[in-house]
Amino acid sequence: MRASLPPRLGELVLQQRTIAEQVGCKGIGLHSGETAEVRLLPAAVGTGVVFVCQQADGVVEIPARHEFVSATANATSLAREGASVATVEHLLAAVCARRVDNLRIEVDGPEIPAMDGSAAAFDSLIRTAGVSDQHQARPLLVILRPVSFSDGPRSIRIEPAPVLRISYRIEFAHPAIGRQALEIEELTPARFETEIAAARTFGFLDQVEALRRAGLARGASLENTVVLDDSGVMNEGGPRRPDDFVRHKVLDLLGDLALIGHPIRGHVRVERGGHGIHHALLRELSEHPDAWQLLSGEPPGPQAAIAAEIASPR
Repeated sequence: MRASLPPRLGELVLQQRTIAEQVGCKGIGLHSGETAEVRLLPAAVGTGVVFVCQQADGVVEIPARHEFVSATANATSLAREGASVATVEHLLAAVCARRVDNLRIEVDGPEIPAMDGSAAAFDSLIRTAGVSDQHQARPLLVILRPVSFSDGPRSIRIEPAPVLRISYRIEFAHPAIGRQALEIEELTPARFETEIAAARTFGFLDQVEALRRAGLARGASLENTVVLDDSGVMNEGGPRRPDDFVRHKVLDLLGDLALIGHPIRGHVRVERGGHGIHHALLRELSEHPDAWQLLSGEPPGPQAAIAAEIASPR
């Protein structure tokens, strides 16, 4: 149900925001190995985040929403009307953390460039562009009751909380990783910049050939991936922090959560997660509209209309 914010959440109401000026970057796609370029452009109130892909027969716009997810193997890809864009999660994590609601992302190439394998370059782009407040409040998706999904030892759960809070745990049978956990009591732009954005994607040397046969990791290198062999990390100097592995998983989660289409207020708990299980939570939320409420400064509306808003394309 859409309703006015109660006093305890009133301070969280922000105006919708877009970026103040156009910015862009260019690089190699992590999985395609092809050159890719993106341009971030300001967008009007209510636009949401939209990927703009140039096709031979015209432009196709792909809203950054979970119903357009086409693949979750090692990255999140979106597709619509024959157009697709891969590896959107790092850019979307920065967009989410910087609280940008309305944005057009023009993409030349099959995927978002990998840059250094983290979200740091995208976060820097948004800071360089600056953000501009718009004249309407941003709705908040507030969790009312727990929703969860599990698949063997892997699980994800979201429960009520006044801010976006994250508890993430991973476990890999590798000496450089083992069991790692990270608690984010409240995600803020500053905390994203200092603790999450620079955590790089990682992969295992013994999986590279299989990934490339599957059409993945063709652009992966020590320049954009933390690579682990049997005994340790191959990159000179190792990861930026010993627990960057779980930090990068949090980065991926933020990018995937952005596809719900609204800022979330809830506590997300993840055990041994990945893109597939992140998106399973989004499906569970779309199928259980009684578990959440869209809150804004607007008058209350019917639950069915809100469910349709989150489950249907713009």
